[in-house]
Amino acid sequence: MSALRVGWRVLLARWSTALQGCNVPEVHAADFLSRWLVISRACVLSMTGSSALIGVLLAAEKAGVSGVSWLAAALCTAGLLAAHLSNNMLNDWTDTRRGVDTEDYPRTKYSTHPLLGGLTTSRRLLSASLALLGFAAATLAALILLRGWPVAVFAAGGLGLSLAYTSFLKRHGLGELAALLAWGPLMIGGTAYVCSGRLEPAFFAASLPYGLAVASVLVGKHIDKLEADVNAGVRSVPVLLGERRSRALNLGLFVAFYVLTAALAALRLTGPLVLLVFASLPRLVRVWKIYRRPRPASSPEDWPVWPLWYVGWAMFLNRLAGLLLVAGLLGNVLLRSILSLVR
Repeated sequence: MSALRVGWRVLLARWSTALQGCNVPEVHAADFLSRWLVISRACVLSMTGSSALIGVLLAAEKAGVSGVSWLAAALCTAGLLAAHLSNNMLNDWTDTRRGVDTEDYPRTKYSTHPLLGGLTTSRRLLSASLALLGFAAATLAALILLRGWPVAVFAAGGLGLSLAYTSFLKRHGLGELAALLAWGPLMIGGTAYVCSGRLEPAFFAASLPYGLAVASVLVGKHIDKLEADVNAGVRSVPVLLGERRSRALNLGLFVAFYVLTAALAALRLTGPLVLLVFASLPRLVRVWKIYRRPRPASSPEDWPVWPLWYVGWAMFLNRLAGLLLVAGLLGNVLLRSILSLVR
């Protein structure tokens, strides 16, 4: 029993490491799930999970708990997560075939690359990504039956951005904008519609703060990859602006997240408890200091995703801010439910 308990502790620690930093020690000898968490880059799933939950809670806040289709909420969340994992793997498969991902590219240094690192074969990677895409398509079909053709419009927008991202958008300074649209209006607004059956302008307005937070993560990643992207012919926003201006841009995006969230509460587009996000300000102060300085010359001790640096700190802020936004929206829903019972 003791040995079994230790074994589970090791596995849980390994899975947690993979979900936090997209890598685990001795990944080639790791268990099946740990390897595929690394292969699929599941460490960034928290962004999609947050967008889905924000959409569900916005729907519950406007339509009431009884006015939400919880089956639709579950199907939509599962489909979005599957689509994100599929997209991660398709990007690695495509970038390897196009020669963008090489042994010297940052993608292969912060985490073991599925193909270049020998974790799986090209055929298996493509098969797994297509299987997840098939599952996402099945959930989409079910949601169209539940809610009608507008669901297909949201899905087509997301699929279009996904397909265009690697081949065009990120190469022409539009990848960061695509992230804002995908994780903001499309995911959050689309999920809110699927759950409630309503196309409320408030849903799309309320999607913008977290959409900007996700875009800031991508800006941070492209700052870290700036030199490699220049050599690969990828004209991301940091390539166009330069490192110093891009760091300033991300500071502006961080601030915009809080300002827009406060504006949503002030305009009563959502309840006041979303102001809970301001509890993450101490973390913003810490991240702010990092962004005001050039990247260190070498990896600090215990830094898990070197040579990535700025993206790690953007994600550090994103995870807490997103969690607090979800908690605030949940509080709004509970408060609304309690007040309706009192009345």
